[in-house]
Amino acid sequence: MNPVNDEKIPVWIADYVLMGYGTGAIMAVPAHDQRDFEFAKKFYLPIKVVVQPVDQPIDAATMTESYPHDGVMVHSDALDGIPAGKGAGQSVEAAIQWLENHQKGKGTANYRLRDWLISRQRYWGCPIPVVHCPECGIVPVPDAELPVQLPEDVEFSGRGASPLAKLSNWIDVPCPTCGTPAQRETDTMDTFICSSWYFLRYPDAGNEQQVFDPAKTNDWMPVDQYVGGIEHAILHLLYSRFFTKVLRDRGLLNFDEPFKRLLTQGMVQAAAYKNSNTGKYYAPSQLDLTDPKDPTTGEPLEVVFEKMSKSKYNGIDPEQVLSKYGADTARMFILFKAPPEKDLEWDDADVEGQFRFLNRVWRLVTEFADRGAEPPASSDSLTKAEKDLRYAIHYAIQQITEDLEGEYQFNTAVSELMKLSNALTDAPCKTSPIYAEGIATLVKLLAPFAPHLTEELWHQLGHTQSVHQATWCQADPSALVVDEIALVIQIMGKTRGTIQVPAQADKSTLEELARESELAQKYIAGKEIKKVIVVPGKLVNFVVE
Repeated sequence: MNPVNDEKIPVWIADYVLMGYGTGAIMAVPAHDQRDFEFAKKFYLPIKVVVQPVDQPIDAATMTESYPHDGVMVHSDALDGIPAGKGAGQSVEAAIQWLENHQKGKGTANYRLRDWLISRQRYWGCPIPVVHCPECGIVPVPDAELPVQLPEDVEFSGRGASPLAKLSNWIDVPCPTCGTPAQRETDTMDTFICSSWYFLRYPDAGNEQQVFDPAKTNDWMPVDQYVGGIEHAILHLLYSRFFTKVLRDRGLLNFDEPFKRLLTQGMVQAAAYKNSNTGKYYAPSQLDLTDPKDPTTGEPLEVVFEKMSKSKYNGIDPEQVLSKYGADTARMFILFKAPPEKDLEWDDADVEGQFRFLNRVWRLVTEFADRGAEPPASSDSLTKAEKDLRYAIHYAIQQITEDLEGEYQFNTAVSELMKLSNALTDAPCKTSPIYAEGIATLVKLLAPFAPHLTEELWHQLGHTQSVHQATWCQADPSALVVDEIALVIQIMGKTRGTIQVPAQADKSTLEELARESELAQKYIAGKEIKKVIVVPGKLVNFVVE
């Protein structure tokens, strides 16, 4: 019945309502959902269009199918003309604002957080601090008796109930309220309870009187960077936020969020040999890798890159990698192969590449150290070779610092280290103070990536302090100002080469220099120039006929 005028309200029931969508009870937008549209047509229900393309009205009477696409609101009073959607300036936000302005509702965030099952029938876990009394019911353990300690004389059989349920000398206790013989709870808390707050303990791990000293934890927290697998990205982080906010409301914490930033690292993958028909994997040692076939059926095997796993026989023994190449090479390969948030494919050839690079750095620095120290670097009266090298040094400092402090683009940082190493190798000014600056800079910039090798090299350069305690390099803006740049010459959009031009040259000067260059004359001689496109600092393109 309609509570306003006692009229009957028709209720239509369909078999396609999805329990996981919205409230799981109502879905009634026949103009914008095909199932609702077909239902409304079958039972002659009214159809009202509330979203349509901009400047393209939709007539409900002539619709042959629903319109589930983007558009603007219509037939919606105050929302008319507003883009349909959930973002800023769109209909959902506007509807919430209207309801709040008219005091008819309030916007809030709903989480699909299900009930937690916190208890487990196992020994390992935090004991649930309650006692079951036949007279008083469930009674909490008094504060003075906390924390409840797990017994150590426990036997693990792997069968039946929790091992704690068999320890009567631990279970049987008097009720804290009435003294009647009672029993402890033998279930322990799930490990996610501990993982939801453990980080708060780190700043004060030795505290035996409190869970943590709020002054210490508030001083250190929140965590600047959280690194975890994709399986941590939802529930674990949501639980951690929940615990943090509860402790904040209790006055123990002065921050709202436990982690400032999340980095979900990718997985290391390797080649696996799989029979696509049976789904069975084979170890490389069982196969002729030049023509891998199923040893049983003779069928060709598919080579797939998948997450390393014993069952797929594609794991790499870390001990073998470390014994052959060392820890620094393994680190360098993993950091260089892919951005940290992406999966990477293990490739022995790429590992060899990093090993060779570190060996080149070793030779470069030790050869310099064997020659003896040069005087301190000076930027006065530098030769062109020195200016070019100094530019390469400080450009590397700038780029690598940004990669480490910004989005953690370790792969591009390693690439810049290689460029700096090449610049030092090719530099003709190896007796210059600038070269000495470059060698020291290379070692310091490489230190976070190859800590063991750089520590040794740093001491070979005459330092007594650890390279990891040295001051981080600072880019000098004056070193990044160049006198000349390489200007690309294009003819009809095709690159023909480069010429050196003044870095500050304007468009007209760049066009003139390009026209007069031998490179351009080679391709435009005798042709009519129809158009010249100049991109300052980058290129000049001649359109000819």
